Amino acid sequence: MKQMKMDWVPYIPLENRESQVDRLKSQIFILSCTQRRAALKHMKIDRVKKYDYCLPYFYDPFKEDELEQSTEVPILFPAEPNPVVCGFDWELDELEEFTDKLIQKEVLSEDHKDAFKEFAKEKVREAKKTNREAREARRKAIEEMREETKAVIKNKRSYKFYPVKSPDTPDVSMKSRYINRYYGNANEEL
Repeated sequence: MKQMKMDWVPYIPLENRESQVDRLKSQIFILSCTQRRAALKHMKIDRVKKYDYCLPYFYDPFKEDELEQSTEVPILFPAEPNPVVCGFDWELDELEEFTDKLIQKEVLSEDHKDAFKEFAKEKVREAKKTNREAREARRKAIEEMREETKAVIKNKRSYKFYPVKSPDTPDVSMKSRYINRYYGNANEEL
């Protein structure tokens, strides 16, 4: 966040913006850019792209991550003349049938069948090990967490704010509670 010149700052309502911030005891924080406006106008394209793809999130060990628990394994099998690129789902696909379909589609040659199956099994073992380690890390993080931190994470609420309708704001008649894949849906939409 510091590298991107972003920080969580106390939310100050418009009517209180003129008063001193120190006197306000805000419990609401917003993500704000701390870089000067003049510098924002003269940023290089690569720096702008970093902002485009910057997606901060809160680590929530109580929420299972769909990406970590995926049962699909990307496979890049080095075969001649062309490598085999595909995705294998160990819960939905049967390896023998999957390999036979690749041979029927002429993506994989018959003489590479056994080597491909062993390669796919190794990739599945690696993915299962990664999933197991991620679950273990989450379990360990929860065990080591203080009770007050657990309570804060469980009671955290997120709000999605839309701009007040005015002539210079875009049309936001189609509102949604969805924030992003890390946060999911907001508790409240304002």
